[in-house]
Amino acid sequence: MQHAVGSPLPPPHQPGHGPAVGWSPAAQHPGPHHPGAHPGSAPAGAPQGPAPVGPPPGYAGAPTGPPAPHLPGHAPAPHHAVPHHAPAPPTPDTTGHVQLPPGGPVPMPSAPPTAGTPDPTSTTLAVLLIGPAGAGKTSVAKYWADHRRVPTAHISLDDVREWVRSGFADPQSGWNDHSEAQYRLARRTCGFAARNFLANNISCILDDAVFPDRPVVGLGGWKRHVGPGLLPVVLLPGLEIVLERNAERSGNRRLTDEEVARIHGRMAGWYGSGLPIIDNSQLDVPQTARVLDDVLARSIASPPQW
Repeated sequence: MQHAVGSPLPPPHQPGHGPAVGWSPAAQHPGPHHPGAHPGSAPAGAPQGPAPVGPPPGYAGAPTGPPAPHLPGHAPAPHHAVPHHAPAPPTPDTTGHVQLPPGGPVPMPSAPPTAGTPDPTSTTLAVLLIGPAGAGKTSVAKYWADHRRVPTAHISLDDVREWVRSGFADPQSGWNDHSEAQYRLARRTCGFAARNFLANNISCILDDAVFPDRPVVGLGGWKRHVGPGLLPVVLLPGLEIVLERNAERSGNRRLTDEEVARIHGRMAGWYGSGLPIIDNSQLDVPQTARVLDDVLARSIASPPQW
């Protein structure tokens, strides 16, 4: 059985429409004249009614010959470009996106222009609460942050240090390069957090056992990471109170009595430093928080030099 060769037939032509896209009638392979054709009918090779559909590609009977030559006097049909539609716009993010201002160094707080003592409970502040283990820093800082009139965050250096689980360098096992590196990393992380909170109008209070005999590592490090607007306050009760509170601790937060006494003795160096000191030996947590507000009001009016 023989199969016809030549160009494949075009798709059917629909009345009232132009030629099929990309198809030229002149490109048809002229077929033989069929007897009985009506005079004046379309020339040989033109489609007669609905054109049969050619075999699919790869079919054994698919035409394999070259296309028929262009017939003289017939211009090829213009090529109509397939319309290109612009891609649909992306679906908006329904969860929203709040652009946060970057955190920069915290400037020195300025006292309000009104007369009288500034109110620290309604002012955006960055506070550094210093004290030995057992001084009550964490308890006072949490209470103070919980009871302010403006949004306030509590950032505990010990908590951030303990974010490290595997490989945690516990200073109680000995102060070495690993424990100091993790301590410095935690302080820098706390400093970045404080700057970001302050840049977004959220006050913060940090607590740390900063030693006065290490100014570069202690206060100098906090000033570098937070800014000159950080307000340091020392919480320093008596040794007996510190030992009693330390005995109530558990885990790696509890130190030996010898270590507590050594730290407390070093903290005594803050006397005469110019920083405000609160002796909360006879004060509970709410009372200490109120005294802290009074101290901060004076610090805003006359910032300490440190």
